[in-house]
Amino acid sequence: MPDASASAVPRPPARTASAPVLTGAEAVVRSLELIGVTDVFGLPGGAILPVYDPLMDSSGIRHILVRHEQGAGHAAEGYASASNKVGVCIATSGPGATNLVTAIADAYMDSVPMVAITGQVFSTLMGTDAFQEADIVGITMPITKHSFLVKDAEEIPGAIAAAFEIASTGRPGPVLVDITKDAQQAEAPFIWPPKIDLPGYRPVTKAHGKQIQAAAQLIADAKKPVLYVGGGVIRAKASTELLTLAESTGAPVVTTLMARGAFPDSHEQHLGMPGMHGTVPAVLALQESDLIVALGARFDDRVTGKASLFAPNAQVVHVDIDPAEISKIRTADVPIVGDLAEVLVDLDAAFRGTVGTTKPDISDWWSYLDGLRDEFPLGYTEPSDGLMSPQKVIQRIGELTGPEAVYAAGVGQHQMWTAQFIKYERPNSWLNSGGAGTMGYSVPAAMGAKVAEPDRVVWAIDGDGCFQMTNQELATCAINNIPIKVAIINNSSLGMVKQWQTLFYGSRYSNTELNTGAGSVRIPDFVKLADAYGCLGIRVEKEEDIDAAIKLALETNDRPVVIDFVVSADAMVWPMVPQGVSNSFIQYARDHAPSFDEEI
Repeated sequence: MPDASASAVPRPPARTASAPVLTGAEAVVRSLELIGVTDVFGLPGGAILPVYDPLMDSSGIRHILVRHEQGAGHAAEGYASASNKVGVCIATSGPGATNLVTAIADAYMDSVPMVAITGQVFSTLMGTDAFQEADIVGITMPITKHSFLVKDAEEIPGAIAAAFEIASTGRPGPVLVDITKDAQQAEAPFIWPPKIDLPGYRPVTKAHGKQIQAAAQLIADAKKPVLYVGGGVIRAKASTELLTLAESTGAPVVTTLMARGAFPDSHEQHLGMPGMHGTVPAVLALQESDLIVALGARFDDRVTGKASLFAPNAQVVHVDIDPAEISKIRTADVPIVGDLAEVLVDLDAAFRGTVGTTKPDISDWWSYLDGLRDEFPLGYTEPSDGLMSPQKVIQRIGELTGPEAVYAAGVGQHQMWTAQFIKYERPNSWLNSGGAGTMGYSVPAAMGAKVAEPDRVVWAIDGDGCFQMTNQELATCAINNIPIKVAIINNSSLGMVKQWQTLFYGSRYSNTELNTGAGSVRIPDFVKLADAYGCLGIRVEKEEDIDAAIKLALETNDRPVVIDFVVSADAMVWPMVPQGVSNSFIQYARDHAPSFDEEI
């Protein structure tokens, strides 16, 4: 661990005959190379400049120069989320580092493995309000798994190696390595592999056998079980094990916003996404269950509604690698701490051993759920204003592109529609800002995903509001030959905020009109903006032109593509559970709540 104390006259480290002597900056680059990093996203500045010099000579690391540090952070997130690798971003001190904070917080909320490397002012200047000084370690402490401050060149290899170890093990997350400029400039023997000493950091991966057996017995005895699948299944790379357990138990499966793709949408046991904008069968399955098996999920308020009224008759088996999540919101009857890839295998074996050759009979439960599926299918109402349906646009993107693509959404209505109306068949195909809800996530995340997965089609499905926050990264894409496809769902407003204003604020639209779409001044003109950034710009205003535009985008791979889909401003996201009430009050459409038998 770095030495937090500053020494007036630092002693040079003892040099060994075999260890090459490198500057701290050279050690940063060499450490990244030896760890296996091939791509980093960053933007140089004074305090990190020493690192950028040897970075220029690296043959193994591709540095992608972003146009804003927030873009570097989200690109690192997208890279990690699409590939299961650790994403890396680099920034300078002060405003460079603080521009990473949003992306770091986003990665923390969504358990994304990321290492952020920042430059810091000279250690002798720290605490003096020096030019571009900010206590980024202090700022990020609540939103990282760990933050390192490195003041000595000899400690750089160990700090970087430890950062990758922490970011990628246990519950993944972001780690910050802040390195003073004098540490970058000083020389020290480069010793690899370094000794990593992380006292107290011992993630539990193997679950307790008695807990596994207790969970298996509860599943065997349940009449109305549900597998409540969270993003932890994807982070654990445990989708195959999940499929095996689901088919063994025959239980219905719901996948949260962060878990879309963890279980195939086409599977007959899949009920869809639960939560505020989940499907009626998924929401009511949880609400009416007698056993919830939570797998890498954290009982987020968007899933539970009012927590005290959530699933009142259900026992809970809660599996998570992070013990802090278990019983945090809903008390677990059977808590299981462990890595899902291992736990699911053990749980499946224990369940099979418990029931033998006879599966539990949950046919009445399935009869009820199938009735909900028949009565409340996912759909939408065609707009009455003559403009295109945003749901139709997004659905066609998914149908024409297919499940092998990567879809990165911004935040808001288009995010929910993209989660609802594209069919996900594999993990790592759906990227979004789930916990933080960060507008501006989509374009840079798609950029990072395309760098990680160059042979896949990558769509950024964005809103006209989100797009204007980080669209400068289109320049990065165009210059670096990163041909992402961008679909702007342009309803000329901050759509989700406007939906809440319609439903809860008497249609008083305070500061939600963006003037980008139909009948407005169209500032900016997204097609002209795309052209200015070296992209192919297309505008679609008629339903009959949707497919042709998507096909042209799919055929264009020599530059990024931006499609301005001018859609109805009146479309809303349904179903919806209003905030602060029981999930039993789910609305299938405006003023339409399903009735159901509370005894079933």
